[in-house]
Amino acid sequence: MKKRIVDRYEHTDDGLVIIDVAARRVEDLYEDFDKTAPYHKKDLDEDLASYLTECAREIGRVGFVIRFMFECFPSEEFMLRVRTSVHKFFIYQRELELEAMNKMLRTSVTLLVIGIVILGLSLWVNHLFAVDGSPSFLNTVFAEGLTIVAWVSVWEALATFLLNWPQHLFHIRLFRKIAEAPVQFQRPAEPFSGGEERPGR
Repeated sequence: MKKRIVDRYEHTDDGLVIIDVAARRVEDLYEDFDKTAPYHKKDLDEDLASYLTECAREIGRVGFVIRFMFECFPSEEFMLRVRTSVHKFFIYQRELELEAMNKMLRTSVTLLVIGIVILGLSLWVNHLFAVDGSPSFLNTVFAEGLTIVAWVSVWEALATFLLNWPQHLFHIRLFRKIAEAPVQFQRPAEPFSGGEERPGR
């Protein structure tokens, strides 16, 4: 299945998948509200960022290049700006994902520590009630409640880690791969085929 997906894309001579992006102008690659910002600090257009991310996710572990085509072939200065923008944007996305993963890990550790502390408290309370003889109904409910809260906290910590950690790690690697992908430019006079087009706005 993965091979059939990759076969939908054009490939370079050395076997890399080509992710094609077509736009009228370089400015179309960026968010409108960022017009006054320097190019290296601009946010990429949301649709473009999503398109590149989904293509990279679809391609999987296969190497790829990002190829842009504009109505007018950009100058060396603009090509450098586009390369820098793509690199810095996805490095920033990677940093955001790292921050989110670290926050998730802190939450998991906190829940785990709370659960262990409450579990220790519940064992101590159960021991006290056992020493006193036959505990009352309220004492039993209290002790059992502590035990349930402890295990819920421990389970929540483990579930948060096991469910979210692989997803964060996947996105971190994906954003890094996009940031490090070679960026090429194709002259409009050349045949433009293969991959998917992103029309200019």
